[in-house]
Amino acid sequence: MNTSSKWDILKAATKLGLTSFGGPVAHLGYFRQEYVQKRGWLDERSYADLVALCQFLPGPASSQVGIGIGLLRGGLPGALLAWLGFTLPSAAALTVFAYLLQSWSLQGAWLHGLKLAAVAIVAQAVLGMGRSLAPDRTRASIALMTATLMLLWSSAWAQLLLIAAAGAAGPILYRRIEAPGLKMEESQPPLSRKLGAVFLAVFFTLLLLLPLLRSQFPASWSLALFDGFYRSGALVFGGGHVVLPLLQQEVVPSGAVSPDQFLAGYGAAQAVPGPLFTFAAYLGAVIHGWAGAAVATAAIFAPAFLLTLGALPFWHTLRHQPKVQRALRGINAAVVGILLAALYDPVWTSAVRTPADFGLALLLFGALVFWKLPPWLVVIAAALCGTAESFLDLS
Repeated sequence: MNTSSKWDILKAATKLGLTSFGGPVAHLGYFRQEYVQKRGWLDERSYADLVALCQFLPGPASSQVGIGIGLLRGGLPGALLAWLGFTLPSAAALTVFAYLLQSWSLQGAWLHGLKLAAVAIVAQAVLGMGRSLAPDRTRASIALMTATLMLLWSSAWAQLLLIAAAGAAGPILYRRIEAPGLKMEESQPPLSRKLGAVFLAVFFTLLLLLPLLRSQFPASWSLALFDGFYRSGALVFGGGHVVLPLLQQEVVPSGAVSPDQFLAGYGAAQAVPGPLFTFAAYLGAVIHGWAGAAVATAAIFAPAFLLTLGALPFWHTLRHQPKVQRALRGINAAVVGILLAALYDPVWTSAVRTPADFGLALLLFGALVFWKLPPWLVVIAAALCGTAESFLDLS
């Protein structure tokens, strides 16, 4: 990998880290636009297959997708750069909040505008992925049924079961259809299955070994911090907000972080772009300053790295098999359905409260889909419009 490609990966990921507001579902929309549509680093099917894999893995799904794309593009250095670019902006911001702004309420009109931008971005992703991955009646039906069931039975386990059910239905529904071959050579991960197995072994070894080491060395704050945040990152399905109860249980009952500090940091986490898992940087900074922020951030994302790098070599081999490709037809349609359900709850329900909100969301959607404006510009416009809307309400 040459220097320019390293720079391209870091530049693309950093732009996403600075502009990706709206949570993990919105992140997938940003990623698709940047990596698939704009840069062409992988095609729609490869992107959807990667998303499907990361939905199965515990940890922050959007970060894992970014790590996977970095790996496919630039090997292990590319995976690290993709993660750094996407993660460091919000981690640094939340660490600063921990020092300076813990008691400042960050809810405001500009933040509401960012939520409306997330509505437009997710809607665009649903539209684009639906056209590509659910183009026929059968797959469209899978997507719609998945969306309906997700809204009726919303949980991380429901998501896993619905994806598994769609994968089981794919070979049955498409048994007479020849599965197309995969064409993009660059989508092959530059890791062997042997090395992938090593990463998976390290993941499970740390999960078992860290609590034992923590009990043997109780005076080590860094070991205790790394163990707690590693387990939080390793044992949560669904990512995002699902990790919050685990983190709360880890730091509040022990007195390391007060309930008020925890809630102040959670408010701050809603106001910054990038993965919500960087909330760990805030908590680490409250507990032990900049060093604590670095340890907590590395610990909570370490499982995502190990699982993604470990699973991708096996996934690449499996997805070439005709039966697996037929299963992926159903799985990818289910992913569209999950994205569609998330467009309503929590994206729509948390953002669209008035007719003016709906109108602004429509304009932002049009700016993305018809006017082809870049997402970062739409995000800025949304924040400004949200602020202007609040002034009009006050006048």
